[in-house]
Amino acid sequence: MGEGPRLRTVEKYKPPYPLNKFPKDFAFSLGRELIYILASRGTPRLEGPDWEEIFARLVGAQWKPSNVGLDDIVLQQTAWGAKTVKNRKPSTVSKIRLISGRNSPIYSFGDKEISECDPNELGEKILSIWNERVASIRKLYKHVRTVVLIKSDDLLEAAVFEFETILYRVDNYRWQWNERNNLEGFGKDSKQHIFTWQPHGSQFTIIEDVPDDILAIRIKQPPQVDRDDILKAIKFDDSWIEIIK
Repeated sequence: MGEGPRLRTVEKYKPPYPLNKFPKDFAFSLGRELIYILASRGTPRLEGPDWEEIFARLVGAQWKPSNVGLDDIVLQQTAWGAKTVKNRKPSTVSKIRLISGRNSPIYSFGDKEISECDPNELGEKILSIWNERVASIRKLYKHVRTVVLIKSDDLLEAAVFEFETILYRVDNYRWQWNERNNLEGFGKDSKQHIFTWQPHGSQFTIIEDVPDDILAIRIKQPPQVDRDDILKAIKFDDSWIEIIK
């Protein structure tokens, strides 16, 4: 008998929406969130946890910050890690650098003298740490994604895209030290610079291409809401405060 029978395969769980095709009104809802932040805070400050919480709210998911950082947002069998990046032109940038954790060969493999390691051997270890982290999350969820917010310094322009969080084949890359004594990984076929690893602190960075179909918005600068007006609106009273020590 030749090849085995062909079977019908049906995915039992579909993600809440197709990859990088955000739900209806997502853009307007994101704009409202940014306007609220600018009006209430008075400064264009939006950090990683803010973006995690905002994105979870916009897609109806649960925000549950994790140590791994790849499943901070969960909706049924889909998990997201969330990243923020600053750029002067969020709508037109073509590549971004995503800080993707700390991959320490000293901790994970017991290596001692990093400077004496073969760069390709060291790079394989660094990628294997990343792959192990991703694999541990993929055991728990059918779909694992990374959602990125690219923001201007003043928060008046922002762009969002997402991609599948993947494992990397370690033999597809070559590694070399740069002039700053950081380790860089390049695609063997594409010759493109894809990874950077810093020995001091073990910071691992992935250089990601921004897709053409990125979602981008621009908002108007809102007036700042006065702090006293907010307290008055909620009928604040000094009796709400108790000095306990």
